[in-house]
Amino acid sequence: MSRTIEPSSNTPLDSVESIVAGFRERDYVCDRSLATAVFLALRLDRPLLLEGEAGVGKTELAKVLAASLGTRLIRLQCYEGLDVNAAVYEWNYPRQMLEIRLLEARGQADRANAHDIFGPDFLIRRPLLQALEADPDGEPPVLLIDEIDRADEEFEAYLLEILSDFQVTVPEIGTIKAARPPRVILTSNRTREVHDALKRRCLYHWIDYPTAQKEFEIVLARVPDAPEQLAREVVAFVHRLREADLTKVPGIAETLDWAAALLSLGSRELTGEVVDETLGVVLKYEEDIRRIRGDTARSYLQEAGATA
Repeated sequence: MSRTIEPSSNTPLDSVESIVAGFRERDYVCDRSLATAVFLALRLDRPLLLEGEAGVGKTELAKVLAASLGTRLIRLQCYEGLDVNAAVYEWNYPRQMLEIRLLEARGQADRANAHDIFGPDFLIRRPLLQALEADPDGEPPVLLIDEIDRADEEFEAYLLEILSDFQVTVPEIGTIKAARPPRVILTSNRTREVHDALKRRCLYHWIDYPTAQKEFEIVLARVPDAPEQLAREVVAFVHRLREADLTKVPGIAETLDWAAALLSLGSRELTGEVVDETLGVVLKYEEDIRRIRGDTARSYLQEAGATA
């Protein structure tokens, strides 16, 4: 369930308690262990690697952190085949060619050399370089390197210089170093193991599925119009689904989507019929929906204390 997080710097994140409170102001329910990891990452200027199942709030934390600091979020979405051109920089070849032709038209072709057209003015800055070249007089941006486990190991190795020294080397220009390091959050769904060399450069925290009480608080914070009875039943049902043998168990994001969907339908409590009609909001595989729909869903409702 997407939403806009308003930026603000009214609450300084100078203690674990202030992080818990500041995040809660933006409807992100954060326990002390996670708040401690965020606090140490800020205080020590260290990247923070967040691992956990999809949908537990890793990406959302980076968004909330940027809003709480009143700074910009720069996001790099990782994928297989991600390279330097897409992540760091590339040369603006059309502009370079235009510059060469303009110089030739002016009879200054001798100036069209590598020094002239391979300079900062012809550089297209991608997310990593944008984060390093941010305004040194302002609050450093939050750099989100999302789903690093989806990138190739070669790109992961390339990140080591950036995460160690907050600098990149452009052969034609030289080394570009951040005046003030960005706040770096890396996320991983653990589809593969991240290399030890990268982990050593980061603080680490595993975000697990929340307890039922915490998830109930999250639903009330993020879907404030949801009746408390409906919120409790949704959370109880989702927790029961997480114990089932499913292809993909639902995360917090699916819980919130389901609560919002049920609210849109005018439902104030879970019934077997409503569950059967809306399972596609919380489960994403046909086999899982067929396995749960009907008698199984009604037995889960009884366990959740809802109307079967």
